Parts: sequence; C-alpha cells; structure tokens
Amino acid sequence: MATTEAVKAKTLLGECSAELAGTFVLILFGCGVVAQVVAGGIGDHDSISWAWGLGVTLGIYVAGRMTGAHLNPAVTIALAAFRGFSWRKVLPYSVAQFLGAFLAALVVRWNYTEALNKFDPGLTIKSQGVFSTLPGNGSLDLGVGMWGGFRDQIIGTAILMLLILAITDLRNTAPAANLAPFIVGLVVVGIGMAWGTNAGYAINPARDFGPRLASFLTGYGGAFKDQFGDVYFWVPIVAPIIGALVGAFLYDLLVGRYLPIPDEEEEPGRIPEEKTA
Repeated sequence: MATTEAVKAKTLLGECSAELAGTFVLILFGCGVVAQVVAGGIGDHDSISWAWGLGVTLGIYVAGRMTGAHLNPAVTIALAAFRGFSWRKVLPYSVAQFLGAFLAALVVRWNYTEALNKFDPGLTIKSQGVFSTLPGNGSLDLGVGMWGGFRDQIIGTAILMLLILAITDLRNTAPAANLAPFIVGLVVVGIGMAWGTNAGYAINPARDFGPRLASFLTGYGGAFKDQFGDVYFWVPIVAPIIGALVGAFLYDLLVGRYLPIPDEEEEPGRIPEEKTA
C-alpha cells in the first residue's frame, strides 16, 4: 500500500532553522576552501570560486524545501520589497543566516587552527581574508579602497539578484526546481571569476559579517578594519542590500513586467517548485 508523506505545518522556527542550516553549509565550503588555499597552499582562485558556488548549491538543497533557501539577508530584503515576502520574517531570517555563517566559521577556524597559526602567527590581515572580505582582497597595490569595495558590492549583488529572479521565475525559462540550485551556484562561480578582484565578492551580509565576528572573537583583533586601517565591516553589509534591491528593480523593469501572468500564485519569497503532471 502506498504511503503519503505526513503534512506538517510550517513554523517560523522551522524556517529559521532551515536558513541557519543552509547558510552553515554554504560557509563550511566557502571559508573552508579559502583556508585551504591561503593557509594550506592547496588550490587557487578557481578552486575558491568553484567551492563557493558548490557551497551555495548545497546550501540551497538543504533549505530549499522549507524556505526557498534565501541564505542571504540581502536576498531576503529584496524578496520582501519586490516579491511579497513577509516583512515580519525578514529579521528572524537574517538573524538565522548570520548565526549559521558565524557557527560555520567557528568550525573552519577550529579545524584550520594549526595551519592558520603557522601561516600567520599574529593572525593579521595576511590571513583575515579566510573569513571576511577586504578591498582589493587585502592588496595595497590595486588602489582599491573602501568606496571602491562599496561600488563593487552593489554591482556584484545586483547581478546576483537579477539572475536569481530570472532563474526562479516560472514565467521565464526557469529550470526544473531540482536544477535551479545548481544554476544559482554557477552564477556565484561566475561572479567569483569575473567580479572577485575589487572586494572578494561577499555579495551577502551574513557570509561576511558572521565569519568576521567569529574571527574577531578568536584572535583577529583587526577583523573590522581593512588593510588601510579604515572601518570596513559595514561595506559588505550595506552595499549588498542596496545591490539586491537594484537587481530586483532592474529585473522587473527590464524583463518581469513584460512576462505573462502565471496561472497559479507562487508562495512569496520561495524558489518555485516545478509543476509536474
């Protein structure tokens, strides 16, 4: 006899738990690969881009059924502003995302303790990029400072948000629901390969601030400043939020408003599931 899955009522606690878990997985792969490349000398820029993209893909698979897997406060805010996602859930989702990133960064910090201490005994700007982003990836030679990073994060997150909406819009040429996480992951790989020089493509306030706080609490005294001594931690928080709003606005302005009206309403703020016969 065939059995059916028991229907469970979704709760805000369950949704936040899924967002925490998905972001946790994302950061395990993201900060983990940077620690391996920087402190362990294994891999390069391309492996960093691919691992971040895979982290996004796997994080979406973890949380996708429950929430659509925002994994990013900038995405959550943009979905509330442009897709009817409940504003009352924005803060709880964002806190869960920050907490997931923070806890995952603590795991990375713990696991790579020996390698980090040997590579950078003073726990300085030399290895800070394992956990959080810096203008010009910490370089003094590129001439990229705080405002260059701010500009870069607006552009990068706008690209991310525009493409997320395009990929998940069932009125458009959306992939099947089980393939969408992979395509979004490829978007992050592409952003890393094309837009990673000026600010390390945080494009996610939780991805940057959670690990930044974890590194500060575990010995990185200069974690909130950049290589020039400027207070920088706010840039990967504020700029991605602006960028996500810009990206969502541009998608609706240039594409979304011209697409046909769907037959059924999708739940606001979710990655839509493919309809099957």
